[in-house]
Amino acid sequence: MIIEVTVGELATLMKKAAGVTVDPMELAKSSDSPFGTLGLDSLGLLGIVGELENQYSRPLPVDAERCRTPREFLDLVNTTLKTGA
Repeated sequence: MIIEVTVGELATLMKKAAGVTVDPMELAKSSDSPFGTLGLDSLGLLGIVGELENQYSRPLPVDAERCRTPREFLDLVNTTLKTGA
Protein backbone atom coordinates (compact mmCIF):
# COMPACT_ATOMS: atom_id res chain seq x y z
CA MET A 1 0.00 0.00 0.00
CA ILE A 2 1.47 3.32 -1.10
CA ILE A 3 0.79 6.26 1.17
CA GLU A 4 1.00 9.65 -0.44
CA VAL A 5 -0.47 13.04 0.39
CA THR A 6 -1.64 14.71 -2.81
CA VAL A 7 -1.96 18.37 -3.69
CA GLY A 8 -5.73 17.98 -3.44
CA GLU A 9 -5.44 16.57 0.07
CA LEU A 10 -3.13 19.41 1.04
CA ALA A 11 -5.70 21.92 -0.22
CA THR A 12 -8.36 20.18 1.89
CA LEU A 13 -6.09 20.23 4.94
CA MET A 14 -5.36 23.92 4.41
CA LYS A 15 -9.10 24.59 4.59
CA LYS A 16 -9.71 22.26 7.55
CA ALA A 17 -6.71 23.14 9.71
CA ALA A 18 -6.16 26.78 8.82
CA GLY A 19 -9.32 28.06 7.18
CA VAL A 20 -7.44 28.86 3.97
CA THR A 21 -9.33 28.03 0.80
CA VAL A 22 -7.10 27.22 -2.17
CA ASP A 23 -8.21 25.58 -5.39
CA PRO A 24 -6.23 22.33 -5.80
CA MET A 25 -5.38 23.17 -9.41
CA GLU A 26 -4.08 26.61 -8.39
CA LEU A 27 -2.12 25.01 -5.55
CA ALA A 28 -0.52 22.61 -8.03
CA LYS A 29 0.46 25.54 -10.27
CA SER A 30 1.80 27.47 -7.27
CA SER A 31 3.60 24.57 -5.62
CA ASP A 32 6.91 26.46 -5.59
CA SER A 33 5.38 29.64 -4.15
CA PRO A 34 5.84 30.38 -0.45
CA PHE A 35 2.96 29.32 1.76
CA GLY A 36 2.57 32.95 2.85
CA THR A 37 1.56 34.02 -0.65
CA LEU A 38 -1.19 31.40 -0.47
CA GLY A 39 -2.46 32.78 2.83
CA LEU A 40 -1.04 30.06 5.07
CA ASP A 41 1.04 31.09 8.07
CA SER A 42 3.28 28.99 10.32
CA LEU A 43 0.45 28.20 12.76
CA GLY A 44 -1.68 26.96 9.89
CA LEU A 45 1.13 24.72 8.71
CA LEU A 46 1.55 23.42 12.26
CA GLY A 47 -2.16 22.54 12.25
CA ILE A 48 -1.72 20.62 8.99
CA VAL A 49 1.23 18.72 10.43
CA GLY A 50 -0.89 17.78 13.45
CA GLU A 51 -3.76 16.60 11.23
CA LEU A 52 -1.41 14.40 9.21
CA GLU A 53 0.24 12.97 12.32
CA ASN A 54 -3.19 12.04 13.65
CA GLN A 55 -4.35 10.65 10.32
CA TYR A 56 -1.31 8.43 9.80
CA SER A 57 -0.56 7.72 13.48
CA ARG A 58 3.09 8.65 13.14
CA PRO A 59 5.15 11.75 13.82
CA LEU A 60 6.46 13.91 11.03
CA PRO A 61 9.94 15.46 11.17
CA VAL A 62 10.28 18.83 12.87
CA ASP A 63 11.39 20.11 9.45
CA ALA A 64 7.80 19.71 8.22
CA GLU A 65 6.80 22.81 10.17
CA ARG A 66 9.62 24.78 8.56
CA CYS A 67 8.82 24.00 4.92
CA ARG A 68 8.42 27.13 2.84
CA THR A 69 6.50 25.81 -0.18
CA PRO A 70 3.82 23.20 -0.87
CA ARG A 71 6.25 21.17 -3.01
CA GLU A 72 8.88 21.13 -0.26
CA PHE A 73 6.24 20.14 2.30
CA LEU A 74 4.73 17.36 0.19
CA ASP A 75 8.15 15.98 -0.74
CA LEU A 76 9.18 15.79 2.92
CA VAL A 77 5.87 14.37 4.14
CA ASN A 78 5.59 11.78 1.39
CA THR A 79 9.20 10.67 1.77
CA THR A 80 8.62 10.29 5.51
CA LEU A 81 5.40 8.33 5.04
CA LYS A 82 6.94 6.03 2.43
CA THR A 83 10.07 5.27 4.42
CA GLY A 84 8.42 5.23 7.81
CA ALA A 85 11.18 7.48 9.15
